[in-house]
Amino acid sequence: MGVEKILVVDDDDLSRGYLAEVLRRNGYTVESVSDGREAVTITDKNDYDVVFLDIRMPGGIDGLKVLEKVKKTAKETTVVIMTAYGSIESAVEAMQKGAYDYVTKPFLPDTIELLLKRVRERQQLIDENKYWRSRLCSNEEHKLVVDKSSKMFQVYKDIKRIAQSKASVLIQGESGTGKELIAHAIYLNSQRKSKPFVKVNCAALSENLLESELFGHEKGAFTGADSCRTGRFELANNGTLLLDEISEISPKTQAKLLRVLEQEEFERVGGSKTLKVDVRIIATTNRDIPREIEKNNFRQDLYFRLNVIPILLPSLRERKEDIPVLAEFFLNKYRSVTDTLLKSISEEAIKVLTQYEWPGNVREIKNLIYRCAVMVDSDVLLPEHFENMLSVNKPGKNSGLSVGLTIDDAERELICKTLENTGGNKTKAAEILNVTPRTLRNKLNRYKLYDQVLI
Repeated sequence: MGVEKILVVDDDDLSRGYLAEVLRRNGYTVESVSDGREAVTITDKNDYDVVFLDIRMPGGIDGLKVLEKVKKTAKETTVVIMTAYGSIESAVEAMQKGAYDYVTKPFLPDTIELLLKRVRERQQLIDENKYWRSRLCSNEEHKLVVDKSSKMFQVYKDIKRIAQSKASVLIQGESGTGKELIAHAIYLNSQRKSKPFVKVNCAALSENLLESELFGHEKGAFTGADSCRTGRFELANNGTLLLDEISEISPKTQAKLLRVLEQEEFERVGGSKTLKVDVRIIATTNRDIPREIEKNNFRQDLYFRLNVIPILLPSLRERKEDIPVLAEFFLNKYRSVTDTLLKSISEEAIKVLTQYEWPGNVREIKNLIYRCAVMVDSDVLLPEHFENMLSVNKPGKNSGLSVGLTIDDAERELICKTLENTGGNKTKAAEILNVTPRTLRNKLNRYKLYDQVLI
C-alpha cells in the first residue's frame, strides 16, 4: 500500500485549502474537514493512508482526541500533526500518543512532499514485513523438504534453536539455495518476530549510498541530502537486520559495520550524535569469505563477528533427492495460477531433471517449471518439452569468437552466454565471470541487456 488517500483536518479555511491544493497537485486524493467532530465521523466511515491534523481546533474535540480515536480504529493510518510554533509541546505529546511526525505552520510544499516520501518508505517496509510474515506463516516453502534424508532437513530443524538467541548468523550458499528464506524463518521463530525485519541488498548500492542506507544521514551531509534520513539500523531497532550479499561491502563500510556489531552504536553520515541500537544481524553471502580475507577483500574481525552461528546451505546438485519433490511442488503451484494443461511430470522427465546440475539451484528449477506451465500444450511434462531450456547433454556449441569482433562485442557475447548457462542468475554469472554483481549490473546496463535476461 502506498500513499493515495489523504484527509486534511484544520479549522483555518486558508491553511486547509492551501494544503489540500498542494496535495492534489501532487496527485493525491484529498478530502478535508474543518473540526474534530467531522474528523471523527469521516474517519469512522472511510479509510485514509495519511491524516494531516491540526492540533488546536474548536468544538470540544481537539487534534489530540481525534488522534486517539484514529489510532484505536485505524492503526495503520499515518497521522501528521500540524501546529504553530507556540504549541510544540503539544505536538511532542501527540507523537507520544502515536502521531508519526509534526510540521509547524506555515510550511512549504517541499516540506510536505519530503515528509510524504518518508511515509511511503516507512509504509514500504511495513508492507515487506507483512508479505514475508504471510509467506512464511503459511510455511509454504518448508513443505518442499519432506524427506528426512535431505541435507536441508537438519537446517530446518536447527532454525528454532538458532532463532532463540541474539547471536549473529552468517548464511552461506550458492545463489538460489534459499538463504533469504532461511533468514526470514529465523526471524519469524525468534522473540523479535513482532518487531521490524529490515533487509538491505549490499550489492545493489554504491559505497556512499549503502553507508547512507545503513546508517542514515543528516540534512546537508552531502550533495542531494536535502533532508534528514533514518537509516536501516535505526528502522530495525529491537528487530532484525538482514544484510544480503555482505561480501560486497567496501572496506570503509566494513569498519563502520564492525563498530555497530561490537558496540551497538553509530553516527549518521554527517552527524555527530551517537545513536544506540539493539539489532540482530543476519548476513548472507554466496562467496567464500575466508578466501576473500586472504585477498584482503574482507576483514577477518568482521567475519568472526558475523559468523557466530554459521549456516551452510547445500546446492541443489548436492541434494538431488529433493528435485522430484520440488518439481511437483512448483507444478502444483503454477497450475493454480496459470491456465496450463499440465497435470503431471513423466518419470523420464524427472530422470532428466535429476541428472541436471542446476547451477541456478532452486530458483532455476522454479523458473523452468513456470516456463513449462506457460508454454507446454500437453497434460504430461516430457523431456522433449524442456530440452531447449536446459544446457544438460547438449552438444557443445561453437564458442569460438569470430575475427572482426570488437572487445566490447566479445564481452557482450561472453556475458550473454554465461547468463544463458546460469539460467539468467546474475549473481552466479558474476561469480563465473569473476566480477562483482555490481560490475555485472553496470555492464548489463552498458550493453542494454538488463531487460533481456531472465531474472
